[in-house]
Amino acid sequence: FKAGWSAASGAERAAVLAKAADNIRLEIEELAYFEMAESGKPARQARLEIERSAMLWDYAATQARSVTGDSFGQLGGNYFAVTVREPLGVAAIITPWNFPFLIVSQKLPFALAAGCAAVVKPSELTSATALLLGPILKDAGLPDGVLNIITGLGRSCGDALLHHPSVDMISFTGSTTVGKHAMRVGADGLKKVSLELGGKNAHIVMADADLDAALDAALHGAFLNAGQSCNQGSRLLLQSSIAEDFTRKLVDYASRISVGDTRAEGVLVGPIINKQQYDKIVRYIANGREEGATLALGGTHREEGEVRFVDPTIFTGVQRHMRIAREEIFGPVLSILSFDTIEEAVSLANDSVYGLSAGLWTANVTAAMNATRAINAGTIWINTYLDGPPELPFGGVGESGIGREVGRLGVEEFMDIKTVQIRSGGYASRWIGSAVV
Repeated sequence: FKAGWSAASGAERAAVLAKAADNIRLEIEELAYFEMAESGKPARQARLEIERSAMLWDYAATQARSVTGDSFGQLGGNYFAVTVREPLGVAAIITPWNFPFLIVSQKLPFALAAGCAAVVKPSELTSATALLLGPILKDAGLPDGVLNIITGLGRSCGDALLHHPSVDMISFTGSTTVGKHAMRVGADGLKKVSLELGGKNAHIVMADADLDAALDAALHGAFLNAGQSCNQGSRLLLQSSIAEDFTRKLVDYASRISVGDTRAEGVLVGPIINKQQYDKIVRYIANGREEGATLALGGTHREEGEVRFVDPTIFTGVQRHMRIAREEIFGPVLSILSFDTIEEAVSLANDSVYGLSAGLWTANVTAAMNATRAINAGTIWINTYLDGPPELPFGGVGESGIGREVGRLGVEEFMDIKTVQIRSGGYASRWIGSAVV
């Protein structure tokens, strides 16, 4: 950090980041292969995630040249001030297993654009693509020592990184439980902490919406990545007048989703990451039945050696107090609730400790704007779902985290602000002149 990267010009940092984006695109097949091999993603999805990651590196390059402060020229004739943004120092970046390369790309290029050095610790389950970033960035011209990549278990390697006195900032994506631990450790060392944590996101469909588009988005939002996504639209809220017909079509389409080995053509839903997560999902399915929800689809699951699958599962008749409506499952399980009015939908959406994202489908602009103001979430999609251009910041409220990543704010998250005050000309004594006789 102190050896030169923090003092490099925005143009110099931008050149490295832009070259890194080019290198990522050149290595897209190898990166996608390891994403598939470690996390079981479908090939097409893996390639799209690598391409989207390259776009984040491209965008971060533009932001490296665009960091600005404020000027204050109205403070008096011979007195003015400016604010200067400076890199925080060494950032500890800890990422999960569900979108390995994409999530590190939501953090690392923005830290580097800010002028920080970084220590990246990927999940021990999906470390390969993070390790490949080393040679990619070295070839792009990143000076030695600016990036360090370490691997290991969170409870040993990750915890040591959190506690390290040379770490100035913690940027963590993962479970709310571990995020709270990172927050406590950060507080002990007065480190800046940015957290992107869990979600139990509401996906609302009004009767006046484009129902075909909403249907496709509901399927995508629920079952992408086998439901192992913090942005999963795991609570589908349907207006009562369309609920029965919409659910029937949803179940019909979901029943045709191909589940299995993602190396096979046409497979959309792959395996669950490990046995621990598989067992958790299976327990939630059993709990949904026990609490009285109706299993409209799925609930089936299987183990094939060390590979485990859960079929798309849809519960209807879900009540807001049920665990499947309140707790993050992180699997291909969708809970359907119904409502009569938009006010009731907002109440259901906000009845959660989480606040990461929400979706709303409606043709009523006024209703959409009012709901946008009323729903407690860091991101709200209106008549779309899971879009994420690199210009737009991302993060949650409540137990979904604090801080923002991506966009201009994604760079500023890794920076501190210094205030510089300048007086030109005579300094008017306010101390000696008045106190000394």
